Amino acid sequence: MKNHFLRIILICCSLNLFAQANNVKVIDNQQGIKLSVNGNDFMINGMNWDYFPIGTNYSYSLWNQSEDVIKVALDAEMSLLKNMGVNTIRVYTGIQPKWITYIYETYGIHTMLNHSFGRYGLTVNGAWVAKTDYADPTTQAVLLKEITDVVNEYKNTPGLLMYLLGNENNYGLVWKGAETEDLPINEDDYSVAAKYLYQMFNKAAVAMKEMDRSHPVAICNGDLGFLDIVAKECKDVDIYGTNMYRGKSFGDAFKRVKKELNMPIMFTEFGADAFNAVTNEEDQKMQAHFMVENWREIYQNAAGLGEAGNSLGGFTFQFSDGWWKFGQTKDLDVHDNNASWSNGGYYIDFKEGRNNMNEEWFGICAKGPTNAAGLYTLYPRAAYYSLQEAHRINPYDEGVTSTSVAKHFSNISLMDGVLRARGGKATMGSNEKISLSNLRAEFTTFNTGGDLLTTPSISDPENTGYPNRTGFDHMQSYFIGVQAQPSANMRAEVNVNVLGNVAANPIDEIFYENRNRPVVVNTDNGNVTLTDNNRVQVYNASFDWKSDAFDVRGFYRTGHYHWQYEGDVFGLYPEANYGPNLDIYGGEILGIEVDGKGVLEGLKAAFGPQLWWGANPALLLKYSTEIGKYTFTSVFHEDVNKRDTREAQTSGFIPLPQTRRLTLALERKYDNFGFQLGGIWGGQPLNGREYQDIRYNNDGTSDVVVDRVKESDNWGSKLKVTYTKGTFNWYAQSAVMGLVANGGADATTTFTGWKLKDNGSGNQANFLTGFTFSSGNLQIAPNFLWQKPLVAAMPNGIDAPGRLRNIQADPFVVRGNRETTAGEILFTYDPTPGTWMYEWDNDRAEDANFAMNLGFVYRHLPTTQDAAIGFFSNRSIFAFGESAPAEDLWEVNSRIVSKMSPDFGFIANLYYGNGQANGSDARLITRSGGDIRMIYNKLKVTATAKFNDWGPFDYHRDFNLTYPTQLMLDFSTTLGKPGWFVLPNTKMGIRGTWRSLDQYSPRYTFSSTDASTLNLAGQSNGSEWEIRTYIHINVGKQ
Repeated sequence: MKNHFLRIILICCSLNLFAQANNVKVIDNQQGIKLSVNGNDFMINGMNWDYFPIGTNYSYSLWNQSEDVIKVALDAEMSLLKNMGVNTIRVYTGIQPKWITYIYETYGIHTMLNHSFGRYGLTVNGAWVAKTDYADPTTQAVLLKEITDVVNEYKNTPGLLMYLLGNENNYGLVWKGAETEDLPINEDDYSVAAKYLYQMFNKAAVAMKEMDRSHPVAICNGDLGFLDIVAKECKDVDIYGTNMYRGKSFGDAFKRVKKELNMPIMFTEFGADAFNAVTNEEDQKMQAHFMVENWREIYQNAAGLGEAGNSLGGFTFQFSDGWWKFGQTKDLDVHDNNASWSNGGYYIDFKEGRNNMNEEWFGICAKGPTNAAGLYTLYPRAAYYSLQEAHRINPYDEGVTSTSVAKHFSNISLMDGVLRARGGKATMGSNEKISLSNLRAEFTTFNTGGDLLTTPSISDPENTGYPNRTGFDHMQSYFIGVQAQPSANMRAEVNVNVLGNVAANPIDEIFYENRNRPVVVNTDNGNVTLTDNNRVQVYNASFDWKSDAFDVRGFYRTGHYHWQYEGDVFGLYPEANYGPNLDIYGGEILGIEVDGKGVLEGLKAAFGPQLWWGANPALLLKYSTEIGKYTFTSVFHEDVNKRDTREAQTSGFIPLPQTRRLTLALERKYDNFGFQLGGIWGGQPLNGREYQDIRYNNDGTSDVVVDRVKESDNWGSKLKVTYTKGTFNWYAQSAVMGLVANGGADATTTFTGWKLKDNGSGNQANFLTGFTFSSGNLQIAPNFLWQKPLVAAMPNGIDAPGRLRNIQADPFVVRGNRETTAGEILFTYDPTPGTWMYEWDNDRAEDANFAMNLGFVYRHLPTTQDAAIGFFSNRSIFAFGESAPAEDLWEVNSRIVSKMSPDFGFIANLYYGNGQANGSDARLITRSGGDIRMIYNKLKVTATAKFNDWGPFDYHRDFNLTYPTQLMLDFSTTLGKPGWFVLPNTKMGIRGTWRSLDQYSPRYTFSSTDASTLNLAGQSNGSEWEIRTYIHINVGKQ
């Protein structure tokens, strides 16, 4: 009985001990400096830990997922960490205190809580500032408020070991972004900014320790940068933390920190990547070698062992590979082996003049594929097992000496770790040269009907139009992907689509699979109907090849990004990502991109038969270089042939006349100002081509004249100036572009989500200016545009031989460069500007409970345009005879995003305004509508409503075909959590679509056949509807 009573008392005491916050102290005595936790010596066997499933990046947060997902993820990873002897993890703020406690109470692992302290930007007065100004008083107040809020939230959390401020913020004074670059060499230029940084570190430490004296405060510096300033400004910081990558030895770091700072040293990051840049293959033994040697020094310099005696431990970088690290927003499902920086300390794969550090391969565990729940499995590398052996010794144990530590590490067999890791590698299947990358099956049924509809209930073999009937039909579409990886630096993939039955009755009659429809061809023996066409077709393909001198990427219907953030200020190389439209219209893009490296750094090339949708076969070259503080960029574009306009699939992507272009651009960024200055020479192959123009006489008459493109029409120029200061941003830009000096539309984002932008066309002069002002979470942003063609459009109704110009027959046209005076105002409410509303992936990344914008755009269009290109029902191409008249257009639009919880959110887009046809119809429509997407657990609901608006395809707007009402509602459920983007996944659902029809709608039949009654105002509306069910099964990539 007595023993049972003692056990109960012991258990209660243990639970009470776990339930209390730790008392952590830095002890400085004759033995040296060490950490004490609740009175016990504590050597930090730490790990940089995070959780990013393949396909995600920094915008993903495990802590925003459901509690069930978080718990499963923690149980899997903390078990592995505990097994290898890790006692502390480094985690950034965002983790809820209860999970710190859960990790500690369940696995005995402490947490060092890291606040980035403005390293990656900061919200100041409601505006996101990408580069933190530590000298700014408002910024200082924001940082102190943030850090004291952290202390208030976490100070009583069981399992909290200490606070860490920053992440190599001294490098942030030099580097251009968040990606790792070569280490800064000359610190003198940044010493003033560094002084303010370290002063703020100290102010924060003082404020934090006034609130919490049970947890030390450390800073995270890059190597030993600005150590003299640290010594002077950071006297109240408890621990000097450093991210240090020096190879197998930290050199003099221990002694210098002790001598110059009289502080303990803690290695907040160190490690080695597992990819050998020389052999171009994974090298687990190399990684383990450097990490074991690092830990040897960390232990040997612990207090009481006769060396520097100021080592508190460290945090290995990192637990699992970060597939997003290189590029950060692109190729998130590709394990990139691009070496992005150079370090001679890692001598095994170092060669002078070549990068050898591979950011995506630093994990001591390889990462497996993401399952339906958004979780993954880790596969330990050799370093995991080697460090497991390393952590079996505690330098503070009685009898441990520097000699015994050295002997312990000498007995660690790296090869044993390599052999143990091979089982995990085999399980992953990483040795496979050819593998199945994707398997997808889509099964769909369609049930359709309507009223006052030209679509028959029974198909007519003589009628080749679609939908060919109402009623029931079904479709099967299969996708098979094969990936080949002959070596670590070469990867290729091809996806093939195989068709089963193709439905003939969907009311949205244009879709990818309809290529299988019968085709009537004319032969010597008369018309022949070809059936069973294109049942098997390559859906997309790509390859990547990385070498010392270049990176090569090939793409077929997989897309690429533009160069406009890299000096292509005229937009000669546009982005080629078109979403579902590429499939709907059966579009193609095909080409190769080359990025130079080493001596070819700054050189890029792209060439192929159709680099972007509708492009002529072309070659593009771009070269960028830094000249002092200026960036100089030149882009050359040569069309090697003219694409036949009959190959066009949609009026939105009509091949342009063959051209040759060269641009030069100079850019410079100051503290607050920036500018771009560029010149273009383009369209030289069009010189001498004739075009019509209209000359107006003093008596009010006009004459049609024929002119020619001259050399002076090849030139253009552009200037853009920006100013950024706190809550206020302003820009102004202007361009004058010769008749055939065509660039591309502006694809960049300046400050906010304005809709009025430079269209990049030749034959115009333009001016744009706007500013943003933020107050708290609200931003107001007015914007102005004026543009006018140098040669005006040909007017409607002109007598022959006059006609409207069109891009098929003429060297240039007036379309997007139509004379315009326009203004807009945009209001944005965004309480979390760190997940910026206008980022391309905001649908997925936004984490605000509620964010929205409201915009109003007004365009005064005093003149007409030249002719648009359209398609007849048989998809043959033609030019409209006239264009829409002069008009004033306006629109109100809004976007609303709400992520109320990890399991529930919605996104809505609303609009109301008027609009004109692309073609010749003069009718002005007033349109309104919106869409909403909602996700709740595994259920996704999508709904759209449009009123008096065009239908979904190009020809609807070309011919001004509208529906009084269009409604769609889609319910689906998935195996895992649904995504905000439309990507392949495993799901099943039902969709209903309903449209009312009137005299402006396709497939509408009148209620009266009496020609005398065809005053259409009194006719009844018709309707068409579709109920679609679908099951999609997807295995592999999304």
